[in-house]
Amino acid sequence: MQLLGSPGSPYARKARIAMLEKNMHCEFVADRPSNPGSQVPKHNPLGKVPVLVRDDGKALYDSVVIVEYFDHLGTGPKLVPEKFEDRIEVKRLEALGDGITDCIVALTHDSRFSDTCDQNTDWYQKQLQKIERGLAVLQSEIGAREFCFGAAFTLGDISAGCALGYLDRAYAGFDWRNKFSGLKRYAEKLFARASFASTLPPKG
Repeated sequence: MQLLGSPGSPYARKARIAMLEKNMHCEFVADRPSNPGSQVPKHNPLGKVPVLVRDDGKALYDSVVIVEYFDHLGTGPKLVPEKFEDRIEVKRLEALGDGITDCIVALTHDSRFSDTCDQNTDWYQKQLQKIERGLAVLQSEIGAREFCFGAAFTLGDISAGCALGYLDRAYAGFDWRNKFSGLKRYAEKLFARASFASTLPPKG
């Protein structure tokens, strides 16, 4: 199997971390959809990463589907608990982390192609408020715990960690460590985890 994605994509990183945590035998292929000759549009009609190309040639997208696929087939602890109530909570936290990431992408990538990049516009401020509200909820729910749900590493931690990591990469001017000091402690332990450390995007 091959996982196609840009090294800088937070969604591709989410899938890569799940791949490593679940001990999946899968090759990561750096492939930016905007590059000439990219294989991404061939496998995903939406032209977005990540894309998982299975051995039979069939493709899966996006990160939500790919992570579930890895969680079902891979070894090791489940990233999403089996118990229904716990599963829903972890999926909610995944949605929160992904939603924060969506807003960062909108501010730092999508806005480059429109007039909404002006920080004084209502649109810009609304995206920023969404990020701040999301981080506040995340900090409140984690509290003094090591993980965002229960006593074990889950998909919620992958999604939250990718959002915080992408803030550092794409929106470095946002000082979330001082604004949300509880998340600083949480992120330090999370970022030291092998799956996060080995998927850190290159600078630049």
